[in-house]
Amino acid sequence: MSQESFASNSPTYDQLLEELKGIRRPGLPDLRRTDRPALRAAAVAGGFCDGSDDAPAGIEALLREAVRRLGERDLLGQAAAHTFGLLPDRRGAPAHDRRKMAAAVYGVTPERFRKQQEPQVIQQLAEAVLTILREPPPLAGKPGSAGQSPGPGAGPQPSGGPSATGQSTIARSGRVDQEPPLRVDSVPVDARSTFTLHVSPIELLRDIEVLVSSENVYLEMSKTFRPTVSGALRLAAAVRDPAGEIVDDVLARELAGWLRAHGRPGLPVRPGTVVPTAPGALTARGVRRIYHAAVATPRDDTYEVRPESIARAVSACFALARAERDRYEPALSSICFPLLGAGRGGLAPAVSATWLRWAIRDELARDSRWRVHLVVRSREIAEAVGAL
Repeated sequence: MSQESFASNSPTYDQLLEELKGIRRPGLPDLRRTDRPALRAAAVAGGFCDGSDDAPAGIEALLREAVRRLGERDLLGQAAAHTFGLLPDRRGAPAHDRRKMAAAVYGVTPERFRKQQEPQVIQQLAEAVLTILREPPPLAGKPGSAGQSPGPGAGPQPSGGPSATGQSTIARSGRVDQEPPLRVDSVPVDARSTFTLHVSPIELLRDIEVLVSSENVYLEMSKTFRPTVSGALRLAAAVRDPAGEIVDDVLARELAGWLRAHGRPGLPVRPGTVVPTAPGALTARGVRRIYHAAVATPRDDTYEVRPESIARAVSACFALARAERDRYEPALSSICFPLLGAGRGGLAPAVSATWLRWAIRDELARDSRWRVHLVVRSREIAEAVGAL
């Protein structure tokens, strides 16, 4: 298909926008019941499906790829995934639940999200679909002069390994070829010290004795459904009954107890303050302590993180670990940091990593017995950290 022919047959931005608005409320299950010609044409043109029979799966795959283009760690991408039920086990969630979770990404009420952020999220998703269709690689994978026709979901094949950005390869089914957690040993801190780098959700790590969580200065943990380090650890540490229901929100409960004991309920602590809690259910993974580093200061609908707060928090984590080390048998010896302040805190990952590395180097110069780990969620960020 020539570029001119493709351009003439591809859906317009306005058509895509209207159909995306139309499926927001009924959700993805409605794709089989109601024809969406613009989205169907886009899925066919992008190589995600062959025609009307497999169009629902093709449209869903197309939207997943569009969300990935928006950024799975970006607020827009996260909110879009919640809005359209593109996350695991959320496909059939009611519209009001999906909107509530999308609003939580921005830290606003569902009504405010509906009026302000939701239109932008849907608009940017439509733009991302058009971006997929305009790129040369999908066109290059179309049937050539030999007359061969690709099967459902087929499309351009990768010419090599992972891209230069470190993102995993995207199959033409629209699914991310997600690789299992990656561990990189002996990443240099300086000429004498190293740390271990993990590309993994922090709650999946095993046999690291101290995990550090990034919190706001009110020591209020993220909700368990939010895609943050704080929310993930809170959910993983919670104790459940045989039916799977949470019966003890361990981390939030112990933080609330610390605030009461120190006369700080509803009041902020100094940025860089670190508070320890038990690991709850994470004990089963070899975790002994969770250190909550207060680095983010709320500002209206966002957060502010000053880099020097990261340095103070790292220093406080090591000081606390040294104080607690000999209370355990065997003694504490390993500690893992996420990129403090690089999520909703708004710091660039490279800035957070630079300050973490500087502070860790300073601490290891004082006491080199610690095994230090750093955890990030994507290979792209891991490569940026490793290249610093």
